[in-house]
Amino acid sequence: MSNLFVELKTPVTGPYRQPTGLFINNEFVEGVDKKTFEVINPATEEVICSVHEATEKDVDIAVAAARAAFEGVWRRTTPQQRGIYMLRLADLVEKNQELLAAVESLDNGKSISMARGDVGAVIGCIRYYGGWADKIEGRTTDIEPDMFHYQRREPIGVCGQIIPWNFPLLMLAWKIGPALATGNTIVLKTAEQTPLSALVFAQFVKEAGFPPGVLNIISGFGPVAGAAISSHMDIDKVAFTGSTLVGRTIMKAAAASNLKKVTLELGGKSPNIVFNDADIDEAISWVNFGIYYNHGQCCCAGSRIYVQEGIYDKFVAAFKQRAEQNKVGDPFHPETFQGPQVSKLQYDRIMGYIQSGKEEGAKVVTGGERHGDKGYFIKPTIFADVTQNMKIMQEEIFGPVCAIAKFSTEEEAIKLGNDTSYGLAASVHTKDLNTAIRVSNGLRAGTVWVNCHNLLNHQLPFGGYKSSGIGRELGEAALANYTELKSVAVNMKGKLF
Repeated sequence: MSNLFVELKTPVTGPYRQPTGLFINNEFVEGVDKKTFEVINPATEEVICSVHEATEKDVDIAVAAARAAFEGVWRRTTPQQRGIYMLRLADLVEKNQELLAAVESLDNGKSISMARGDVGAVIGCIRYYGGWADKIEGRTTDIEPDMFHYQRREPIGVCGQIIPWNFPLLMLAWKIGPALATGNTIVLKTAEQTPLSALVFAQFVKEAGFPPGVLNIISGFGPVAGAAISSHMDIDKVAFTGSTLVGRTIMKAAAASNLKKVTLELGGKSPNIVFNDADIDEAISWVNFGIYYNHGQCCCAGSRIYVQEGIYDKFVAAFKQRAEQNKVGDPFHPETFQGPQVSKLQYDRIMGYIQSGKEEGAKVVTGGERHGDKGYFIKPTIFADVTQNMKIMQEEIFGPVCAIAKFSTEEEAIKLGNDTSYGLAASVHTKDLNTAIRVSNGLRAGTVWVNCHNLLNHQLPFGGYKSSGIGRELGEAALANYTELKSVAVNMKGKLF
């Protein structure tokens, strides 16, 4: 077997053929500099394999392929045919659903049950946008009898897309769906921690019939390949999901180069607000899911928990009991809920926040330490009696750690919920519909859940206020991120006034 593929196996699918090359022009290729980097299994801390690393030179090659496709065959492809390609791609993902989920668990460390859910959502997302491909419509505007005015939406062009490591396949689908539906071509960079599932996915792009150069997928590091995409003079738009810090860097690079368009889905510190009248058992189930889902590595994780004073003590005691029931361990065990953190770097970062919480005087209700002695596992951690100025209440931890504080009134709950530089999501738990609506409307967040948390759907727009980003993913709203709106005025008389 060539050095562009390697034989691997997963506990649920057995042996499979893992691509390791850069996917450019519908082929797996080596990087120009022939560099590779290791991919680590976060559950065992062992090397899974090595993949080819993209440098600035490889980004140039991928962009050239994407530009040629955009100016050539993809521009001549009808919207209906674009949709057909996308639906075929969704069918191929569905056919290979178990393999993709297994590779996701192997590479990222998430439980196999959650990985299966992710891949199911990938299928739904690609099908949804495949359905949109032939429904991108313009409009006419009646202004004067002798003039014909119309507006049309056109693809932006070559799009650079940079995805994170917490939901590798799902973020890929969120990015490519609206971009392909609207007629753009793509150079997508995966996170260096989790490149494997996207490379397996790339095999199906060619099989689905997409012309060469339409969708290129490369593995590489942010400061090299990511920076090259952000500053590339022949990329028309960049989309990024990740930290606010990196988002600012990408925005600066986009502005300093060709002022390319930017959409950013960034960090969060989402409040989970529980009122006295909430169904406490249901609220605890959702709060538990809200923070510990995907090992807490979720941008909309409900990491700030505000509980009304009348039920505070009861809530904390019951939540402790519920959190300790979460199964932490082998991602491939069917009962596992929480796998390892994605990397040693992320593990150390989270443990640093835990230490900070202890030093600042927050009460450790449960957890606060490593789970086991191998792999990057952390016990589900609850801090109680946390004050608003503590680091664990203000900064995004991105791990299985939450901070609980009490509140008295509805007005105070809204004020506390908004006391953050982020505004990605929030949730409200109450039996009173009027309270739910007032608080939801008062919170400055792109998504507010009532009596639930972390329920996302490809039909609903998702994005943040404030430092949580620019633009919206998903739903019809995402299509606008990938189109230019052109106005055309036709003088029917042919005379000047």
